[in-house]
Amino acid sequence: MTKVVVVYHSGYGHTQRMAQSVADGAGAELIAIDADGNLPEGGWEALDAADAIVFGTPTYMGSVSWQFKKFADASSKAWFAQKWKDKLAAGFTNSAGMNGDKQATLNSLFTLAMQHGMIWVSQGLMPANTKGAQRNDVNYLVSYSGAIAQSPSDAGAQDMLPGDLETARLFGERVAAVAARFKR
Repeated sequence: MTKVVVVYHSGYGHTQRMAQSVADGAGAELIAIDADGNLPEGGWEALDAADAIVFGTPTYMGSVSWQFKKFADASSKAWFAQKWKDKLAAGFTNSAGMNGDKQATLNSLFTLAMQHGMIWVSQGLMPANTKGAQRNDVNYLVSYSGAIAQSPSDAGAQDMLPGDLETARLFGERVAAVAARFKR
């Protein structure tokens, strides 16, 4: 049995809903980074014991939240000991804009994973990019490197689109399936 952990920061609840969807798809444990950028007790140990770690953060000003960045910087202890080397990694983000520079955030998550010597899992979903595509379709925002979602700045987390949440759930399924293949 593989162990997938989703570690995330959520400022307004949108990224938390995405994290829950990813975790639902992966059968994963959720670890929330708090408002001060800290993990709960046992969080580091859970990450060290995981087969796959999925990173999640909102996109603020074209990058990860400062709380997530604090966590990433604190992971240097795990980096020094090579605790996450050869684990699977993946990432997701949400922002208010349709683009919102989410790719820059995913690149930051990818770079963090590469610093740790991890193996990145892509989204693996075909895009909803035809003339008949609808905003609620899976992978409508078209990301290959990780799951992305868009939430209007005046919409609460409860207003997130089902297609974005289903994209996140399917992404979680993919991470778990790839982790199971690597575990053999």
